[in-house]
Amino acid sequence: MTEITGFNDYKKFIPLWFAEDIGDGDHTTLSSIPENALGKSQLIVKDNGILAGVEAAREIFKNLDPTLQMTVYRHDGEDVKYGDIAFVVEGKIRSLLQTERLMLNIMQRMSGIATRTHEYVKLLQGTKTQVLDTRKTTPGLRLLEKEAVRIGGGVNHRTGLFDMILLKDNHVDFAGGIANAIHRAKDYLKQKGKNLKIEIEVRNFDELQQVIDTGGVDRIMLDNFSPENTRKAVQIINLRYETESSGGITLETIRLYAECGVDYVSVGALTHSVKSLDMSFKAIKN
Repeated sequence: MTEITGFNDYKKFIPLWFAEDIGDGDHTTLSSIPENALGKSQLIVKDNGILAGVEAAREIFKNLDPTLQMTVYRHDGEDVKYGDIAFVVEGKIRSLLQTERLMLNIMQRMSGIATRTHEYVKLLQGTKTQVLDTRKTTPGLRLLEKEAVRIGGGVNHRTGLFDMILLKDNHVDFAGGIANAIHRAKDYLKQKGKNLKIEIEVRNFDELQQVIDTGGVDRIMLDNFSPENTRKAVQIINLRYETESSGGITLETIRLYAECGVDYVSVGALTHSVKSLDMSFKAIKN
């Protein structure tokens, strides 16, 4: 298994993405464009939102053709509007055409995620609550999608199964209960010499009390609690553990949960149900 340890590890996927798209050759481009023909293309934003993926685009261009020259006018995290030019790329026309779709796919999706995340973040202004992403990501794109959440003002939860212990309902049920799950997790960390945070999901007040009685965790996830019950749970926890609300929270309800005093709200829709930001990569005609 290939270990993923940091954001920049997404770069190892780029050759695979090109192989998927180009295969044994971009025969349309190879047949119609001379090998040494030079040109320019510009990225045109066709929607309003938060731009994300500029640095990823730079890596995509560099991976296929290091001679391509990129001039950036709009950077990751900036507000953009319809008609803005994010960057211009100059070099071999064949390279511009072969990078176009991969770069657009990445940038449109990342910008869509950043834009949606920013909408959630704005609704939390004046509270202590932060928006978390989840593992509900596209295989092969997780690192970029989580980077887009960060660019949009959100906070990354765990990257994967390796950098945090999150005891969810199925873990608890298979382990034989709250106490068993927590004790086994703590014993495992001690045996392996690992220093990972432990979070546990609770579905009701009975499970919440079991966690408090057992102790040994860093964060409690309140799963599918109503705002009223979330407020009660936060009062019961009384700052002894970090708190996270999860389960079907929307733009319409997130403020209600934040006002209950939770530290985090996790929103799977940041990455699993997002509209890409429209943009195009067009030739600049001489």
